[in-house]
Amino acid sequence: MMTQLIIEQLLNGLQFGLMLFLLAAGLTLVFGIMDMINLSHGSLYMGGAYLGAAATQASGSFLVGLLAALVGMALIGLLLEVVLLRRLYQRDHLSQVLATFALILIANELARMIWGPQPLMLNAPEVLSGPVDLFGISYPAYRLLIIVVGLAVAGLLYWLVGHTRAGMWVRAGASNREMAQALGIDVRKLFTGIFALGAVLCALAGMLLGPLLAVQVGMGEDILILAFVVIVIGGIGSIRGALVGSLLVGMVDTLGRALLPTLLRTITSPDIAAHVGPALASVLIYLLMAAVLFWRPTGLFPARA
Repeated sequence: MMTQLIIEQLLNGLQFGLMLFLLAAGLTLVFGIMDMINLSHGSLYMGGAYLGAAATQASGSFLVGLLAALVGMALIGLLLEVVLLRRLYQRDHLSQVLATFALILIANELARMIWGPQPLMLNAPEVLSGPVDLFGISYPAYRLLIIVVGLAVAGLLYWLVGHTRAGMWVRAGASNREMAQALGIDVRKLFTGIFALGAVLCALAGMLLGPLLAVQVGMGEDILILAFVVIVIGGIGSIRGALVGSLLVGMVDTLGRALLPTLLRTITSPDIAAHVGPALASVLIYLLMAAVLFWRPTGLFPARA
């Protein structure tokens, strides 16, 4: 029974880590290349979930909802970068924090005005609503799909960043933005493309996690904190670091929440274990970040290394 629980939680940790990677990949590129602190990144995740849920309810098709979320957030990301964020690149980080925090408040109120204060329902496709047999356990098919999609996107980003000309520009911009611009790279278009890609990845994560979590106002704030933890652990501007950091955070968070209460019951009362276990599990992520920063202040795989 314990072995099955551990295998199931390892798969859950892998699934959660890969969804964190979709958020952290775009955020680390925006932060690492643009030197832009974008607190509204979680609002793009929320927007993708809302657009996808609304389109799915209107059409009755999960695929139509997914396409609407990806296209809609790509356009919103392009518009946001061109109209507002482009004006903040030369400003100090405090100005960027204040401006993007204002975007969080605006996005939350817009979502509340359009869809109301109640959570929006988003159901997984019927064909994936049942379990599958995997490693001797019964595991939800939809969660398995999330793992497959996350691994596919991670592989695609690895190929894009590591083996294409556009990826070469991205790596150059992450290492030395001024030198890349001096060598003829159109940094303005590069920034716009990177931000749009980050918005698409946020929409994909929001749409895929929508059936598992509540699609509601403010859903992007908590996961944004985890995304920042991921890029600090992995190294700012590094896709490889974002992937490793996401998997570490996903595993530590999931296994901690699943196993710590059980372990605490062996030395304390069930009531104390039920209350203390989840709290300790949430602290483990930040202890992991502190340990990494102590040994590797620039993260595990810094882009400028």
